[in-house]
Parts: sequence; structure tokens; C-alpha cells
Amino acid sequence: MPYKELFVPPDVRLPGGFKVPRFNLYDGCGDPVAHLRDYCSEMRGVGKKDDLLMAYFSKSLTGAALEWHNRQDAAKWPTLGDMAQDFVRYFQYRSGVAPDCSSLSKMEKKPEESFREFGLRWREQAVRVSTPIGEEEMVKLFLQAQGPTYFSHLITTLGKTFNDVLKMGELVEEGIKSGKIMSCSKDIQNIPVSLGGRKKNRKDDPMGLPAQYFQPRHRPHGYPCAPNVPPQCYFSPHNSQSRTSLSQYPAPQNAYPPPQA
Repeated sequence: MPYKELFVPPDVRLPGGFKVPRFNLYDGCGDPVAHLRDYCSEMRGVGKKDDLLMAYFSKSLTGAALEWHNRQDAAKWPTLGDMAQDFVRYFQYRSGVAPDCSSLSKMEKKPEESFREFGLRWREQAVRVSTPIGEEEMVKLFLQAQGPTYFSHLITTLGKTFNDVLKMGELVEEGIKSGKIMSCSKDIQNIPVSLGGRKKNRKDDPMGLPAQYFQPRHRPHGYPCAPNVPPQCYFSPHNSQSRTSLSQYPAPQNAYPPPQA
């Protein structure tokens, strides 16, 4: 390869006194349009000179994005717009679909995440919504993304700031871990709760008792139950009808005669 072909495009010089800024590197993940805007903003000192902007664009790339740029033929890009169009077309699929209010309300906390980590990740997605969301609406959507336990304890934070909701959620999380707050199984999965020096198992009861305490116990073998014997009927001796009924039965015989004197 000729030495001159290593310069893309060739014979491009920076204006006097201009220093190349430190770019935010783009690795192919995220919105390519946002990266182009950030790059052009950093290079505003060179003006609208396509050859300069195209020459130093690779300085803002890394990883897969830089490999893609190095494989391209710069001759097919007469202007910066042509290069930007190919760049966006290739990496647009990696930026994903922009979230909306419906997807925000259905986001779920990962098992390994703390409440604050989930809140910050949720907030990052919320700012990507095409229509800006106000603070009050953001809090409502965030509460809809919570499980039953968090929702019932955080409903009182309506009208407060998002940071206030995060602080209250951390208190609820600590209450679940310590056993002070009864939680649904959906909210306590993979949250280790230390009770009596022992980490709580997911199959344990919310109060912290081991699962074996709730297994059905076999009843010990006891004596067989007595057969059902119909109740005896006794009749009053003052009742003539009862005396008649009793006369139908023979008088009991004394099997042991009295001793003789």
C-alpha cells in the first residue's frame, strides 16, 4: 500500500492554532446521529470544512466503529453528508428502538440490581423518549414499574422529585432485607436477608422461617377410633309408657349370687 493512501483524505491541514479536542469515543453502540452531532460540536472551530471533518472523524471512533471506518473507501464520500449517511445507516440498528411511556412503565428491576441502580437505569431510558417527560409524569411512570410492595410504600411520594423517590425506595429496600417490611415474593427474589446469622433462602417464608417448617407433617399412628355406638335410651320410672316399654326386655340376671351367711 502506498504511504499516501494512509491519509484519508490526503493533504488536509488544520488551521493555525487549532488543537484537536478529546472526543467522546463511539464504539458502535448507541445512537449514531447523537455521536455525529457531538463530533461536529467539538469540531466547530474548523468551520464547515468537509475535508477536515471527514479527516478527523476516525479520531472519535473506537472498537467496531473504527474497524468499520477503516474498511471503507473514502473516495465514495465526496462530502461529509455522504459519509454520515452511510455511518448512520450501518449503525442505526444498534441504537435500538427509542423507549416510550408504555415501555418505561413495564421495565423491571433485575435480580442483581439495587433499587438505586434500577432507578438510575430507568432514568437513563426516560431521557431517551422523543417527547420530553416532566418530573411529575416521570415519577408516576416509575411507580408503575414497581412491584406491589414498593408501589404500596412509594405511592405517598407522588408530587415529589425523582431523587426523593429513590431515597424512599432505598429505605423500603432496607426494610425488606431486615424483615421489617412484609414483601411479596416478586419483590424479594434474590435479595439476601440476614436473620439470626443466616441468609434467607428464596423458598423461605417472608418472616424468615425455613421452608421445612411449612411442610405437611405426617400424623403419628394412634389407636383406632372407637366404632360409632348408638346412644342408650333411659326412660323415667314415672312414665307408664316407659315402664311398658321396659317390661318388654328381660330383667338382668345377677351372675354372682350373694354370699350365704
